[in-house]
Amino acid sequence: MRYAKALIEGRLVRRYMRFLADVIVDGKPMTVHCPNSGSMGGLKDEGNLVRISGPHGAARKYLYTLEQIQVRRPDGRRIWVGINTMVPNIIAREAAEAGRLPGLEMYRQVRREVKIGDHSRIDLRLDGEGLPPCWVEVKNVTLVLPDPAKKANVNQGNIAAFPDAITTRGAKHLRELMRRVKMGERAMMLYVIQRSDGERFAPAVGYDPEYAKELTRAEAAGVDVMPFSTRITKSGIWLGKPCPRVIDK
Repeated sequence: MRYAKALIEGRLVRRYMRFLADVIVDGKPMTVHCPNSGSMGGLKDEGNLVRISGPHGAARKYLYTLEQIQVRRPDGRRIWVGINTMVPNIIAREAAEAGRLPGLEMYRQVRREVKIGDHSRIDLRLDGEGLPPCWVEVKNVTLVLPDPAKKANVNQGNIAAFPDAITTRGAKHLRELMRRVKMGERAMMLYVIQRSDGERFAPAVGYDPEYAKELTRAEAAGVDVMPFSTRITKSGIWLGKPCPRVIDK
């Protein structure tokens, strides 16, 4: 996924009210849209470098959007993290259309935001000639921990974990996917890790134990779980390689 315009760099002042952030760009304060409803644990320190996109349409109240935040790990490494939750959907759609999702290469018809059940939508539905429909739900991963069972030591270790806050909606999606598998269709949870230090993946038990239980049930029921790394630059974010799943103890 390539950004339509070059990103603008600044520094974070604060993130608040879930969808707003104050930043400093060229010495001037401005309020930008923050497209992330999670806790953004470990990312919100004042003074962190940020990258924002825009200006967008004049009809928008906030013309700029927060896209990336740079964090510093305890070992001194500086990591750019993509926080825009819409970006993984774009990346996943591009990968599906290009036949780059492992095991789904023969699915060439891709539809977005398809209704499933009475009150839910799934990010992608893939279809292929002679193949059962495949439902793909995409999640954005920004949290890295040394131990996903604990809600501590963010930006340490190398385990990318989801979610970073309780998500009843996410658990509902897992149950919908399990139902589809039971009907003879296919389903996949695609976790897009928007930071380079997330080398393995696990559910964040310490943040949402119920979601972790549902994910384990979904895997056992036949829902494919596919975590992917990404390459993050100032010009765009691209899907990388599959990451190994940390085995539950």
